[in-house]
Amino acid sequence: MRDTATRRARPASQQGMRRANLALVLGEFAAGPRSRAEVAAATGLTRAAVSSLVDELSAAGLVAECGPAVPSGRVGRPGTALALDPQGPAGLGGEIGVEHLAACVVDLRGEVRAWLRRDVPNRGRTPAAVLADLAALLREVAGTCGLEPAGLAVAVPGLVGAADGTVERAANLGWSDVPLAAELRRALRGAGAAGLAGLPLDVDNEANLGGLAELWLGEGPDDFLHLSAEAGIGAALVVDGRLLRGARGYAGEIGHLPVHPDGPPCPCGARGCLEQYAGEAAVLRAAGLADAGGDWVALLARRAADGDPAVRAALTGAGTALGVAAAGSVNLLDPAALVLGGGYAELAEWLLPAMRAELAARVTVRAWRDDWLSVSRLGRRGPLLGAATGVVRAVVADPGRFAAAEG
Repeated sequence: MRDTATRRARPASQQGMRRANLALVLGEFAAGPRSRAEVAAATGLTRAAVSSLVDELSAAGLVAECGPAVPSGRVGRPGTALALDPQGPAGLGGEIGVEHLAACVVDLRGEVRAWLRRDVPNRGRTPAAVLADLAALLREVAGTCGLEPAGLAVAVPGLVGAADGTVERAANLGWSDVPLAAELRRALRGAGAAGLAGLPLDVDNEANLGGLAELWLGEGPDDFLHLSAEAGIGAALVVDGRLLRGARGYAGEIGHLPVHPDGPPCPCGARGCLEQYAGEAAVLRAAGLADAGGDWVALLARRAADGDPAVRAALTGAGTALGVAAAGSVNLLDPAALVLGGGYAELAEWLLPAMRAELAARVTVRAWRDDWLSVSRLGRRGPLLGAATGVVRAVVADPGRFAAAEG
């Protein structure tokens, strides 16, 4: 019995090792074009093993030849370089905003191949109506570039139960306990996109995905606090290259950090929350634009650039509140850097002076420099890019399921 059990264990062990080696080799190609010899040298695998693994990855549409390898200085003809296949499995991302819906496709190299955005006032709409519109948008964007999505990820402005894709609370949409993953699959089938409905599907908070996009696509360190705004205010804390989610997945709700404990009431039930000073409604109200609709970030940026004193004063006030909250976060969490993203990135010119003043005055337990607060180049594209990019990173991390499917 013992010998039989051992014999039965071997195939599973060998299969697991091969799957790990597929990921190891594909990870090398994810860093840039490589020859088989270069991959063998970098991984410690034999050239024969690398050739076999590359053949498997190539058959699965994950790598493709891209020309001669860069000469290594060795005697002999240079080998052929391979890289991630731009026609391989793609990442499909969707985003639900308070005032918009968006979808995109990212190829294995991280290049955006299709992008669609619709201005839609979603506040107060039923989840079924919003998801029907999103399903139609996802079907449209997936059909524009000829790539097969490997999975789907959706960014939402709310608290998400990571295990089952339930939006437990999205105050700015007026939603609670919405089984978004299940409802979106139903909407995709209703939109004639049964193939998309069968994809692996993840749902995550938009601030989390914005922070992950900054980690993967940004230019800063792998230890930072990412502050962003849509209708509300969110944060993502990245420590040593990993997103800190908290015990229940709710970490980052900086919008409900009290800036003034006796301040105005917040819809969350507390008083004086940061959102009451630096959120969309608060800034528009302070600027005398409470009844404005549409793209509030673009409106404020345009008015501020034109020198509107009320808008500039409102943004200075928001920057002060953000600086107070950011300073408290720095003192508590000690991140290497702060990154201003989302809508705040487009308003940074008028937010940063007050933020920097508060940080300089309030971060006293450690050194602080102005250049440790930066502005994301991803801006409002971050959450959607994070959603789609996460899908392709999962492919690179575990290509075995695609190679096995091909075989």
